[in-house]
Amino acid sequence: MTATVETTPKTGGISSQQVQPKKIGIPKEVYLGECRVAATPETAKKLQKLGFEVLVEAGAGTLANFSDQAYQEVNCQIISDPETLWREADIILKVRPPQFHPEINKHEAELLSEGKTLISFIWPAQNPELLEKLAATKATVIGMDAVPRISRAQKIDALSSMANIAGYRAVVEAASHFGRFFTGQITAAGKIPPAKVLVIGAGVAGLAAIGAAKSLGAVVRAFDTRLEVKDQVKSLGAEFLELEFTEDGSGEGGYAKTMSKEFIEAEMTLFAEQAKEVDIIITTALIPGKRAPILITKEMVESMKPGSVIVDLASEQGGNCEVTKPGEVYTYQDVTIIGLTDLPSRMASQSSQLYGNNLWHLLKEMGGAQDYHINTEDEMIRGALILHEGEVTWPAPKIPQPTPPVKTGTTVTTGLQESKSKSLGSLWLLIAGIALATIGLTAPTVMLSHLTVFVLACFLGWMLIWNVNPALHTPLMSVTNAISGIVIVGGILQMSGPITSPVVILGAIAIAVATINIAGGFYVTQRMLNKFHK
Repeated sequence: MTATVETTPKTGGISSQQVQPKKIGIPKEVYLGECRVAATPETAKKLQKLGFEVLVEAGAGTLANFSDQAYQEVNCQIISDPETLWREADIILKVRPPQFHPEINKHEAELLSEGKTLISFIWPAQNPELLEKLAATKATVIGMDAVPRISRAQKIDALSSMANIAGYRAVVEAASHFGRFFTGQITAAGKIPPAKVLVIGAGVAGLAAIGAAKSLGAVVRAFDTRLEVKDQVKSLGAEFLELEFTEDGSGEGGYAKTMSKEFIEAEMTLFAEQAKEVDIIITTALIPGKRAPILITKEMVESMKPGSVIVDLASEQGGNCEVTKPGEVYTYQDVTIIGLTDLPSRMASQSSQLYGNNLWHLLKEMGGAQDYHINTEDEMIRGALILHEGEVTWPAPKIPQPTPPVKTGTTVTTGLQESKSKSLGSLWLLIAGIALATIGLTAPTVMLSHLTVFVLACFLGWMLIWNVNPALHTPLMSVTNAISGIVIVGGILQMSGPITSPVVILGAIAIAVATINIAGGFYVTQRMLNKFHK
């Protein structure tokens, strides 16, 4: 292996390694039942455009339906011996954390060496022994499970990519074990009610499950302690279940936090009621670094209708259901409990493609083959950095949050301004009232009728346009078309008289302006409606 290394001091006691690796290695996953691969032929081609040479272990993509020939067609080099692959590659891309390799009788961590980089799921909190093994190699390790939940990092957020697939697959698994249609039907043989689905946790996996279940025609309900997801749930057509609590469950990094005892009691009461009604429950609730909370008790399972299904997406961390058996599908009291921990792997082709894209984005962000570097000042890279040249850098320091501005003085000023504005409004209203009363007492009877119409028109225009949020102006075009039609009728009625009469001139102007408004309204409304056409 040939590489040029430059070490530049960085803040925080970590040096930034400037290295120009040329080869990326894609080993075959040895975890039992794992079908995913860290690079597909398509993503391997993208990596080559970044300047890398891609080495793929023979059979690495077979279980994901990517043959060795498919990799060879995009100029990847097929390596039959795993030890050779790990030795020749500068960067190793994996899915599962390194583990004991039964074919070569060695732990994969032992195949790493100083100066190399491993990018994979690591789960350092759950694997302290693995962290020690990797540190002994003096290599650099980036954990895809440690990517910070910030906007910039969404393109490399592999947890979200896999959760999206897991949520979708959860509905597929539920449908395959559920004995009825999801959608309701009315047939000659009888009426079929739609299935009722409850999704607990509206994160990435939960929203994917909601969308999939709704598209199959089910009646979907969802619950989450984070109130900000309410609009997202409703936008997918599901009903959002709420508790009458002011407490919000939003935690750091987009995860939920541990709630108060009173909230949890009310929450469990809600789940107990829903368990008796719904046919399918999908749970996704997780708190990072802790055992998954128990949300569905044994008594709730026993209260469910025979033939019901529970899909526990938190089973790998103990499960949200009290009777879940991680990795198993079994029947408890006529209720099917699905505790599979490999849902993304069951859609290996799609999962590998998304995961490969995450890795490509990461390596592109790190400079590609020509300008590859570990930028410890980049919060996205620093957050995912587990080991740097053998030095443990996990967990990353928390990103400092800006201090909110003090609002004491501003509140007082705003109150005074609102008070002055109300006083001025009352004064103008009083002046307008006196003026109208004076005109009413002195003006001719004919003028009074015109004045009444004018005042009502001003009031109507103010209520419809000035007093309406600008975001609603475009939908209001359709309504104002009808109102403008009335204006035209009024203008025509006023045009009976000499052409030089002020009333006739104003009537003509009203007709012209209203006509423009109607034409423009129909045009804008038509453009708006066309956006909803396929």
